[in-house]
Amino acid sequence: MLQSIPLRLIAYARSGDKGNSSNIGIIAFTEKGFFCLKRALTAEKINQFFSPLGIANTIRYELPNLLAFNFVLEKALGGGGSRSLHYDAQGKALGQALLEMTIELDADELVESMETKERD
Repeated sequence: MLQSIPLRLIAYARSGDKGNSSNIGIIAFTEKGFFCLKRALTAEKINQFFSPLGIANTIRYELPNLLAFNFVLEKALGGGGSRSLHYDAQGKALGQALLEMTIELDADELVESMETKERD
């Protein structure tokens, strides 16, 4: 049975700016979570999620050794830094916003994708 869950249950995020583009890193808690994110987080879905910002394009980079993805949202910051009138002109909050995006996982994937409290 599929469940719709927010990304924050299986990953954390960091974000910032590169000029007029925002850079969002999504890091899975587990290897299984990474593979679920690989399937669910396409550049097109990220572009659609942030479409109200008027993004020109989204590029996805995979970092499997870090269980992470880096998304570059081109022209997301209204000029960036001191040129923008956006509330978050440096994209610092975009990673946290993305963690509220929902994805579909079955129950087994969800359990295997969440961070375990018992680590060696």
